[in-house]
Amino acid sequence: MVSISDNIKKDFPLLQSKMHGQELVYLDNAATTQKSQVVLDKLLAYYQNDNANVYRGVYDLSQRATNAYEQARKKVAQFLNAPKVEEIIFTKGTTQSLNFIAAGFGMNNFQAGQEIVLSCAEHHSNLVPWQNLAKKKGLKLVYIDLKTDGSLDLKDADKKIGQKTALVAINHVSNVLGTINDVKSLANLAHKNGALIAVDGAQAAPHMKVDLKNLDLDFYAFSGHKMLGPTGIGVLWAKSDLLDAMMPLEFGGEMIDEVGLYETSYAKAPYKFEGGTPNIAGAIGLGVAIDYLTELGMDNIQVYEEKLVTYLINRLQEIEGLEIYGPKKRVSGIVSFNLKGLHPHDLATVLDMQGIAVRAGHHCAQPLMAWLDVPACARASLYFYNTKEDCDKLVAGIIKAKEFFENGF
Repeated sequence: MVSISDNIKKDFPLLQSKMHGQELVYLDNAATTQKSQVVLDKLLAYYQNDNANVYRGVYDLSQRATNAYEQARKKVAQFLNAPKVEEIIFTKGTTQSLNFIAAGFGMNNFQAGQEIVLSCAEHHSNLVPWQNLAKKKGLKLVYIDLKTDGSLDLKDADKKIGQKTALVAINHVSNVLGTINDVKSLANLAHKNGALIAVDGAQAAPHMKVDLKNLDLDFYAFSGHKMLGPTGIGVLWAKSDLLDAMMPLEFGGEMIDEVGLYETSYAKAPYKFEGGTPNIAGAIGLGVAIDYLTELGMDNIQVYEEKLVTYLINRLQEIEGLEIYGPKKRVSGIVSFNLKGLHPHDLATVLDMQGIAVRAGHHCAQPLMAWLDVPACARASLYFYNTKEDCDKLVAGIIKAKEFFENGF
């Protein structure tokens, strides 16, 4: 394990660049993270030295590509402490992973009249697939209440999760409020009632240690690009018996066992869910990103980010007219806010001109915006390569935007 310091930014080429003539302050890590040089180097090295299709050749180049691809799967399994390597499915990202669960498992295993339990704080990727499934299968969507600070009400969860529940679909960490849900307790509630639990881990896996054996979940999904990896690569994990009961959604090469003129049998997981040529380079790049994160230490990353977000919130609270959403004390590095009298898009634009990149909008969480009673908000999301200086520049930038709009052009 290595220490995290301000010098770690040197590992990320884009963080050395400028935006509008200003040093880049990148605070949109919940959307995507920057890539370290080692990940970029590995992607180039793969295409230059090992580029071949996996599984399909007995020649050395194909074997090297296959071995590297499967080694990446092993790294993911170790990173999550998954019971079996074969339970790791490579997908495009969290969205595709959750859609695979809804269409591949839910469509064939849930019955009319059953319920899917969610919260209004879900990303659209963990909401729209269940809405679609509910319409097709005659299921009912049930929502767990949020407390006034935006955290999940576990007492209400105990009331909402019952004998009719087929699935609890919940985020591990809210992409807007930064709240961390007690998914282990929710899993216990679900299993006690004969239900399953699917967890959107997009904002958790990059920032904290995820121990699947300890959490006892049924499905877990996350994206590689939010944890230093390339875009277009993600992971779906599920227990082996659930994968056996799950139908593939993409049919063609590599996902088969035997093909006849009228019937086809499928390969075992993970291969039955990875039809066609997979994102080989993406998986290998994700494996290198996991190596980098593992060397830093996920516990180390979480402790660093907790200190940094505490510092940021304390500084933001100094700004008159700034409303921060979610718990005042939090562990994850996501902070959403609005400045009174100023649309978040305008705020983000003024910050952009100062080299500060934050998100503005509904953050693919429109039901949560409705719960907050705002059309949109600004969001700063931290990662381990951010610093107190970045936080100070954000605060100074917001103050400058406030003065700019109060005093006129």
